[in-house]
Amino acid sequence: MAKKKGEDTVVVNRRARFDYAIEETMEAGLVLTGTEVKSLRAGKASIAEAFATIRRGEAWLVQANIPEYAFGNRANHDPTRQRKLLVHRHEIEQMEKFTQERGRTLVPMRLYWRDGRVKVQIGLGVGKANYDKRAGMAERDAKRQIDRALRERQKA
Repeated sequence: MAKKKGEDTVVVNRRARFDYAIEETMEAGLVLTGTEVKSLRAGKASIAEAFATIRRGEAWLVQANIPEYAFGNRANHDPTRQRKLLVHRHEIEQMEKFTQERGRTLVPMRLYWRDGRVKVQIGLGVGKANYDKRAGMAERDAKRQIDRALRERQKA
């Protein structure tokens, strides 16, 4: 994905595309406290175990780990608290309808800054079985071998 103007990635969930077949992505804002923002500015966060859920008509980011700010005081935040996602009503309805089917989930793909605000890219994904993962790895290996053979042929 090409870097857009005013974007700076904080963290990427590299396992998301390996564990899930992502059908669609959408952008959401995050409701954060001051020490969470400072911790993100320092580039510290983990969304590897995180997921999004819909409760009472609101979207939430669950199990995302934003560590405590090193210079924070006693009012520092809880690192794994649930954070509200800022999305439009029709997007919440779309997410809720998507997750009604078995095996579908909302996966955070990456956390990034856009124009001074923290955004999270949510992927609407279907869990992959182990054989799907192996097929994907075999496909990548075959493509790598073909590319290598073409480069060798061009050299000769």
